[in-house]
Amino acid sequence: MMRFSAFIHAVLALVLISLPGCHTQREDHRQPQKIVVTKPEAMPITVTERYVCQIHAQRHIKIRALERGYLDAISIKEGQAVKKDDPLFQLMPVVYKSKLDVELAELDVAQMQYDYSKKLSDEKVVSKNEVSLVEAKLARAKAQAQLAKAEFNFTTFRAPFDGIIDRFDLQQGGLVEEGDTLTSLSDNSVMWVYFNVPEANYLDYMDERSEREKNQKVELLLANRKKFSQAGKISAIEADFNNQTGNISFRADFPNPDRLLRHGQTGNILISRVKKDAIVIPQRATFQILDKRYVYVVDKESVAHQREIKVQNELEDIFVIDKGLDVDDKFVLEGARQVRDGDKIEYEEQSPQQVLANLKFHAE
Repeated sequence: MMRFSAFIHAVLALVLISLPGCHTQREDHRQPQKIVVTKPEAMPITVTERYVCQIHAQRHIKIRALERGYLDAISIKEGQAVKKDDPLFQLMPVVYKSKLDVELAELDVAQMQYDYSKKLSDEKVVSKNEVSLVEAKLARAKAQAQLAKAEFNFTTFRAPFDGIIDRFDLQQGGLVEEGDTLTSLSDNSVMWVYFNVPEANYLDYMDERSEREKNQKVELLLANRKKFSQAGKISAIEADFNNQTGNISFRADFPNPDRLLRHGQTGNILISRVKKDAIVIPQRATFQILDKRYVYVVDKESVAHQREIKVQNELEDIFVIDKGLDVDDKFVLEGARQVRDGDKIEYEEQSPQQVLANLKFHAE
């Protein structure tokens, strides 16, 4: 019986030791993290906005047939660069040439009838009304001849501008109907790059438009993650917002002297500008509650106060502050988890220059 009682006491001792708060010999002696305080820094920095974009040729058209006929000749190759007025395709012209010859002959007859009637009118043989009737027939013959000439000219397709030929939709010998597409022609000497900008960014851009146009840099990042060699400029902003996305379309123009860019490519627009006297703080000094961001600001009595801040731009390791902090404010950089609103704290202070020197971002 005594042995059983001793066993029970031993088990109870083990249970008590395992309960929370009963560790008498295994206390946690970890030291609290040192609280470090610093100030915001006002400095010039380069802010870059990035937008997905679509690349278009400044002129991109489809070459369509205006007349019906058989495709008689193809004077170019797919992907070939052509000059304005270069011949591209030729429809079989026999029918249209014959029609033009008939109309030109009718025009000659009408011209002779008019000349003869005019002579008789001058001699007072026929009335002026008869001359007017013949003159109307002459005008109609001229119009018919011009129409026939235009139809004949439509059998030869010429390049309306310098550009690059796309693939062929029809081959030599095929029947071409009126309105059929033969190929496409792209003028990619200058590229129009379209990208969508959120409403808030659009409003900021319009507020600072004159200043931005002086110092901003517009670059194109291609699909291989290399920057296009030519700089661009913002040339147009569409009139309407997309109500479904809340965006508005911008257009940047890029010269394309080497014809590297082609219609239909994609990439990213990078818009960089220098912000003078931007107020910056390290990202790690902030904390977030729901959709708002805060820091602990330390007053002259060393009391910490939770303060909401508005972030204007986010760069690597730092935030550019729009509202909530000034260069004279002190805020908690390290040890914010140990701080509560209204606590009086002991801290070590670091200069903003020392703090920013250890970050990855690059100032201007």
